[in-house]
Amino acid sequence: MYFAALLARTEDGWEASDTELDDVETLSDLADLAREASPDEDTVLVLIEQEDAWFGVVRVDGEEDPRIYVSDAAAAARSSYGEILLTDELLGRDPDDGDDLDALDLDGTEDGEADEDDDAAEESAGIAGAADVPHGPVGDALILDDLGVSEKQLRLMSTDAVTEIAESLGASETLETVR
Repeated sequence: MYFAALLARTEDGWEASDTELDDVETLSDLADLAREASPDEDTVLVLIEQEDAWFGVVRVDGEEDPRIYVSDAAAAARSSYGEILLTDELLGRDPDDGDDLDALDLDGTEDGEADEDDDAAEESAGIAGAADVPHGPVGDALILDDLGVSEKQLRLMSTDAVTEIAESLGASETLETVR
């Protein structure tokens, strides 16, 4: 089970809104959704939690690039919402890997006949792609530091992290209105 909410900081405090992520396919879509929640370009936090598995925080400050923290990348990689957050940049991957000449099929099978060795190599590459997602936290652990949640506190959060974050921000009652 997932829970996702937006917390937008305003001059009157935090405002929460429940959010549907069904139409969100990319981090850019998620950042746009967050920016819509705050027309004054204030800080907006997107809090996503999969019960007892992982949580993620995306922070959008105006037009700046979103900052991301994910508590367990390997667990998040197995979920559609987690895949949105786990960008190549966040995982330290070069998105252009594999676009070099070594990736071209020059062994004479270009006519559409699949080579059995190629099939085995493709299967193991898929497994290796999943294996390079680390178990444990990734991203900007200082994402909430200036808001009163230290790196240490963030890394120690687990089962009900969204509620803990809201409490630390003084927004727990606000968040409960959308839970």
